[in-house]
Amino acid sequence: MGRRPFGKRRFHRKRNFIRKNEGIRVPEIRVIGADGKMIGVMPPAKALKIAKEHFLDLVEVSASARPPVCRILDFGKYKYEQSKLKKNKDKSKSSKVKEVKFRVRIDVHDYETKLKRAEQFLMHENKVKITLMFRGREMEHKNLGFDRVNQAVEDLKTMAIADSPPRLVGRHISVLLSPLPKSRRNPRYNLPNEIPELEELEDEDGLEEQEVEEELEIEEEGDGEEGDDSVEDSDKASPDQD
Repeated sequence: MGRRPFGKRRFHRKRNFIRKNEGIRVPEIRVIGADGKMIGVMPPAKALKIAKEHFLDLVEVSASARPPVCRILDFGKYKYEQSKLKKNKDKSKSSKVKEVKFRVRIDVHDYETKLKRAEQFLMHENKVKITLMFRGREMEHKNLGFDRVNQAVEDLKTMAIADSPPRLVGRHISVLLSPLPKSRRNPRYNLPNEIPELEELEDEDGLEEQEVEEELEIEEEGDGEEGDDSVEDSDKASPDQD
């Protein structure tokens, strides 16, 4: 049976591993007290003694610093707070922009169904892109499209706020809505205890937030003179209304 060749053994620290108390084995550390104030540089044994006198832990918070930085704190509480921060960070990373589409001549029932779905997405911390699409000669009545989109923004004001005014690009008008803080949300089209799980709402309209930002950037580049004229046209009265 062959022998393993001599060489340096590699030890891989576990990801997110936190050194604390007797596990901190370096000659010196920079210590921050429980009150957040700097105590100074000292051997880990001395810092650990101070921590134990206050029934707290000595926790390494910056291993890459020279010397490493450690804090005196309640390790259980620290772990909970770090876990909460990670959860919120992961949640924000996975956030998507959901798109709700309709047309100018949508009937009342379908319109309310669309807003009900928009509310459900907002309740799950998603942004919602409201998109109104024109068909054929409907483009002659852009003002009606803006009225419809602005009405949707108004009807969802208890749940979200528009990031910017609605804009006409090509054959559609769109606006991006961001959810209000949870304490201020008040759904109009859903009962609070009947909001379905996000998994049940997944559909082909789901867009990554980065995709929407890129799309908006492309739209801005392509607005040009046609986009300016379109916005001006939206303020003109419709021929049907004369």
